[in-house]
Amino acid sequence: MLRRFIVYYKSHGKMLFFDMVAALLISVIGMVYPIVTNKMLNEYIPNKMYSTIVVAGVIVLTLYFVRMLLRYFVDYYGHVIGVKMQSQMRQDLFSHLQKLPFKFYDNNETGRIMTRMTSDLFEVCELAHHGPENLLISSVMIVLSFIYLLTIDWILTLIIFACVPILVVVTVHYRKAMQQAFDDRRTSNATINASVESSVTGIRVTKAYTNSEREVEKFSKGDRAFVDASRRAYSAMAKFHSSTTFVTDVFNVFILIAGGLFLYSGRISFGDYSTFIVSVNLFISPVNTLISFMEQFQNGVSGFKRFVEIMDEEPEKDSENARELRDVKGEIEFRNVSYSYEEEKEVLRNVDLRLDKGRKLALVGPSGGGKTTLCHLLPNFYKLEEDCGAILIDGTDIKKLTLESVRRNIGIVQQDVFLFVGTIRDNIMYGRPDASEEDMIKAAQRANIHDYIMSLENGYDTEIGERGVKLSGGQKQRLSIARVFLKDPAILILDEATSALDNTTEVLIQQALDELCKGRTTLVVAHRLSTIRNADEIAVVIDGRIKERGTHEELIQLDGTYKKLYSLQFRENDLFE
Repeated sequence: MLRRFIVYYKSHGKMLFFDMVAALLISVIGMVYPIVTNKMLNEYIPNKMYSTIVVAGVIVLTLYFVRMLLRYFVDYYGHVIGVKMQSQMRQDLFSHLQKLPFKFYDNNETGRIMTRMTSDLFEVCELAHHGPENLLISSVMIVLSFIYLLTIDWILTLIIFACVPILVVVTVHYRKAMQQAFDDRRTSNATINASVESSVTGIRVTKAYTNSEREVEKFSKGDRAFVDASRRAYSAMAKFHSSTTFVTDVFNVFILIAGGLFLYSGRISFGDYSTFIVSVNLFISPVNTLISFMEQFQNGVSGFKRFVEIMDEEPEKDSENARELRDVKGEIEFRNVSYSYEEEKEVLRNVDLRLDKGRKLALVGPSGGGKTTLCHLLPNFYKLEEDCGAILIDGTDIKKLTLESVRRNIGIVQQDVFLFVGTIRDNIMYGRPDASEEDMIKAAQRANIHDYIMSLENGYDTEIGERGVKLSGGQKQRLSIARVFLKDPAILILDEATSALDNTTEVLIQQALDELCKGRTTLVVAHRLSTIRNADEIAVVIDGRIKERGTHEELIQLDGTYKKLYSLQFRENDLFE
């Protein structure tokens, strides 16, 4: 995992080099003060070298000014490096999310994904910036101060160094507990974000059912879990910091006692003793910095681990030697297709269907029978296993075709219309971003939405709000139809496109859909059987199998499941119109 993290430094190598050089100089300049202090106490002051004292002070002041500039460089450009790395990771993550199959989104909530995109990567950014600097500055300061302390008195220095292994043992002991606690804290944070995302998205449903208190309770439950996880994390962190601080305090006491005895016995001078006390802080301070860095390290590692978890999810990919689907006629065949979302539960069983170019096939039957699954399999949203049949377009197995070319030639209109935040223009043009203004308007006209759009103050540049909240259900549906018109696919899937609309709106939408279906091979899923009476063929799907097939009249004559379904929606005298 470390190697994968370091890869993100590659494009910032030059700036990272200068950042590290600046950090190194900061460490070196930090050693000037104790050296000058030692000279002051042992030479300049006893020998009354007043001019030298002033010059030494000016030199130290100048170096401190230089260190101020270096710290600015490190703080500013170091954070810039971290932010750019965070941006690169975020773009990689977002690009990877675009390639993940439907199964991933079936099992992962939006709020949890967003947590990994934002707060998790922020912690990674902080680690990317502070990690190298803290490690370099602290390591150099420890080494230089240790060497310098040896020149003053090696026995006192070894007393300090003897305490370092104790710090290492304490750090290792608490690190594992801290890592687990912070991992749990991040998981709880993701749960909160998921709860907020779900609640805000469904706020209208919440208000309609007056369930605000229930939503608050659900949120409180997640929040309590976060508080508990945070408590465990901070408990581990507090034990870690209090223990390590105690160890450093103890060897400060040892130095105080040993140094006092050495001074009393005449082993060291007062100047050396004073310098040693000052220099000890130069040794202890970076050690404490490294100890404190462990918290940030754990946060960053936890965030990067969660980032890697998504990046390791298997993306959708074309099969070897996959070719483009070109010059599409629109012939579709499901050949002995079986599919299951879970191993124990088979959704489709040995389905055989054929649909010729330009024909319309309607799928009807009870909910959960497998109709929508067939629609999802055709654009390869879910992959068929090798021994579970084949789906062919124009005689070619879709497994041998590129995913993009297959989906480019299939248009989908669903019951639950998804519109993006933006304008009407943005959402229609989503069907074909390079389309002309004229093509866009023509698509809107064919979808029976142009006149409404022109009645708006800003026309096609009208903002529609999140998920098209400013539009009615029928307007959103017609907008999605215009989007498909602009895409102009050879194959069309209508998945209960009118089932959520009132009768009057349904008539308008149905007219647009009929226009959309002209010349296209169409697969229709419908609960309202009145909308598919004129389909070229109707298939009744029950428990993942095709139970009946034929035209509307043939199925009525068959007097089977279709007739029973039809009878539930229409009066007896309407059956034979």
